[in-house]
Amino acid sequence: MFCLASLRNWQHPLGDSSGPEKPVLKANSHRRWQLPQRNTLLSNENPICTTDLVQTPRNNRGPAKSPLPAWSYVVLSKVSPNLGPHDRILRIATRKSPLALWQAEHVAQLLAANSVKTRLVPLASIGDIDMRPIDGTRQVGVFTKRIQQALTDDEADIAVHSLKDLPTQPDPRYALVAIPERETVYDSLVSPSGMALTELPPQARVGTGSRRRAAQLLWQRDDLRIEPIRGNVQTRLAKLKSEPFDAIILAEAGLLRLQMHDLPRVQISLDEMLPAPGQGALGIETRSDDVQARDSLAAVDHPATRAAVTAERTVLAKLHGGCLAPIAAYATVADQRLSLQSVVLSADGKERLIESESCELPKASNQWESIASDLATTVAGRLIDAGASELIAQVR
Repeated sequence: MFCLASLRNWQHPLGDSSGPEKPVLKANSHRRWQLPQRNTLLSNENPICTTDLVQTPRNNRGPAKSPLPAWSYVVLSKVSPNLGPHDRILRIATRKSPLALWQAEHVAQLLAANSVKTRLVPLASIGDIDMRPIDGTRQVGVFTKRIQQALTDDEADIAVHSLKDLPTQPDPRYALVAIPERETVYDSLVSPSGMALTELPPQARVGTGSRRRAAQLLWQRDDLRIEPIRGNVQTRLAKLKSEPFDAIILAEAGLLRLQMHDLPRVQISLDEMLPAPGQGALGIETRSDDVQARDSLAAVDHPATRAAVTAERTVLAKLHGGCLAPIAAYATVADQRLSLQSVVLSADGKERLIESESCELPKASNQWESIASDLATTVAGRLIDAGASELIAQVR
């Protein structure tokens, strides 16, 4: 939580700060400023917050950019254990793209409905800056590592991810504490005239940066020319106009969230294209030891969505596919049953393995996650037995 304090009206614990001599401040290793001996703001003798102080005086190089007077200091406070969950302002780390900001605002609204205060901390990820195609020469997590680092560095308390971008390998520093209700999982074919997949001309150029999408397109139409395309939704739509693409593939969830209802497109059926594990869902992480943030997010978690995406992500993890392999998975919860379908393809779309399974779920949702993991382990084992590992190895 961040507080703003004026030293003109604040009684310093070491003495009066209103005179000509200001309290002596010393810098710590993080280039913030701390009060000597005592670093607690008091109210009725109970600590409200521990403090770091950032000095914002005018200097010899001209007026400071800060609107604060020369004698003011900004108090950047760390939350005291005495603060309740509804008193703390949770800082939400997010990427800066319009879709990522929408997602973070959506989480903020969900928390606001439960009387939790938030503010956004927009950040640029490596994946947003480096527009080269994502391939085996680059690490996984190009869209998530910077956001997670904000938790480690105490820049933020919550990290909001597109769940399909979040690596399946757990990191003990972070906890995936909430997965809100999912948006649609469909992919859409976007073209100037809104053509369906079957209506594309022979040798049509289709833009996608996803091997999963590319392989499934080639399974349906081996004449298509699949070309890489990168960038956020707006950037890719601009490239559809400026570059010789006949169509591009975009996730329908992103288009709906950005209210692009009039964009000419055709939704691709699940028979033609299964989604990426976790597609359409958000993943909300906190630091593993931040119990208060975890408790604040409990009401945001959607058990049915968590069970479904746990099954999908477990398949991906068991196959050791990462985000680059042509692996798709989709799970649903309906009528107390969890159903899972997964496919693995060769990069050229010529080979395709598919497995599915379902199981009953108990009424109590606290067991659903472990049941989903077991179901996914069964499906992944069948795919491995059918030769999935060999197909995945071909794209590495």
